[in-house]
Amino acid sequence: TEQKRILGKILFWDEQMSTSGTVSCGTCHMPANGGTDPRIARHPGDDRALNTPDDILGSPGTIRSDANNDYLRDAIFALNPQITERSANSMINAAYAPLLFWDGRASGTFRDSLTNEVVLASGAALESQAAAPPTSSVEMAHDAIQWSTVTGKLERVTPLALATALPGDVASRLASRPNYGELFRDAFGDEAITPARIAMAIATYQRTLISDQSPWDRFMAGETTAMTANQIAGWNAFQTVGQGGTQCNTCHTAPLFTDNSFRNIGVRPIAEDNGRQGVTGLASDAGRFKVPSLRNVGLKATFMHNGQFNALNQVMGFYGGAAGVPQNAPIRVNRDPLMNQIALPPQVGAQVQDFIANALRDPRVAAQTFPFDRPTLFTNRPGDQATNQGGGVAGTGGTVPRLIAQSPPMIGNVDYRVGLDGARAGATARLGVSTLPPVAGRIVPQRFLPTIIVPASGTATLDWPITTAQVTPGQVLFVQWFVADPVAAGGQALSAVFRVPLFCPSSGCPTSPCSAADIANTDGDTTPFPQPDGVVDNGDFTAFFGAFFDAG
Repeated sequence: TEQKRILGKILFWDEQMSTSGTVSCGTCHMPANGGTDPRIARHPGDDRALNTPDDILGSPGTIRSDANNDYLRDAIFALNPQITERSANSMINAAYAPLLFWDGRASGTFRDSLTNEVVLASGAALESQAAAPPTSSVEMAHDAIQWSTVTGKLERVTPLALATALPGDVASRLASRPNYGELFRDAFGDEAITPARIAMAIATYQRTLISDQSPWDRFMAGETTAMTANQIAGWNAFQTVGQGGTQCNTCHTAPLFTDNSFRNIGVRPIAEDNGRQGVTGLASDAGRFKVPSLRNVGLKATFMHNGQFNALNQVMGFYGGAAGVPQNAPIRVNRDPLMNQIALPPQVGAQVQDFIANALRDPRVAAQTFPFDRPTLFTNRPGDQATNQGGGVAGTGGTVPRLIAQSPPMIGNVDYRVGLDGARAGATARLGVSTLPPVAGRIVPQRFLPTIIVPASGTATLDWPITTAQVTPGQVLFVQWFVADPVAAGGQALSAVFRVPLFCPSSGCPTSPCSAADIANTDGDTTPFPQPDGVVDNGDFTAFFGAFFDAG
């Protein structure tokens, strides 16, 4: 139904689906990049060493956090976003796939994440796939998360509060400012927010993302000038099979340009990732991965399950040399015999490349127009993000404490948190806050948030709900950690200063219960309704933020 589709679209693009507030489904599946991730992030692979042959170009997810959603130093990524171990597949035309994910673990039988009961017996690979990322501790969540955390958050947040420039259909539906309960009621009959309903709504939206208006589609419909002469030559070569043919159409079968099979083409040794075998347990599936569609492939930033190539000519070169790989090469183990038959000389390869890069590109996908339109996410807006202003004083071990400010500083974000890393174990640490910019890398705090004790790991988290009553939209704060450390100059190790811009939700900031005159002009008066003196000065700001942090 339309109600279910629009709910799915809102959920797909809502970064509040993640526990960090920084990752939505759409974060890794951007239409303008063919439904894949434009960001290139490096996972070190099995050897845990960067810039070696087994590296993986995957998607950045969340900074690792424990069951309480407190920052947790990861053995590989430390306090930086974790990186997925495979590249993101496209959600476009995924409606036609009987199995999803590179290894096919999302089957057509969709089971309830809470009860394991069958919800949809067949044809539901999209639902099975959609249910996985929200509870992945790498992609969207924290360690040991329960679905109740995800659904509970949706019950209290404003839909798409973090996004701007909402698509027309989304903006129209959210104009009356419904909550998620009301959106689920419209789609499913009552306000219950459940994992199964979340997956079904997202899958319904994804089933509308059908790319079928490329030059090739128009050419096949009889528009003879829709493709260039070079692209027509590439299309003719693309279809040649048998000994000496390109073999492209065997696996990337038109019109989907995939046969949805799983094949081992010998990209990397099986020991690095056994692919489909990890799901089926069959030796014959070792190293096999899903054949991706070539539609809109010219928009992608990386190619293959591990993102090994970052240009199409590299892909064509890989296939062009496939038949010449030595028999004893590790990547030939269980490799598809078809790879020995591929013939792709340079001129033919260039024509095929032109065909798949340009003739299979849907202009609606490239331009992100309906149904491939999207909002602007928080992570796409640098001006709304906290930024490092420099500064810092080293403490024990010569280490400058690190401030982590990844959370969206949105007014009303009760999940806002600030992290601390590299501090002296057992030390007291306080987060100083000021409305005045730093001088020589240091702020003069107008207020300190509650003191925390740094654990043995040197990593700590301060929960700092940004309440709606006492904050002025557009206000900018400057924050810095002050850590007691006898080794540091002056007995305090300092982090860098971060500039934190406060912004309103997409639906607008709630009205404050205090008038503007009450909030300003307080000059430290502690009565419930202070008398204004008619002058706005630093005393007003000091008193204002004092009341703010006391209340928070």
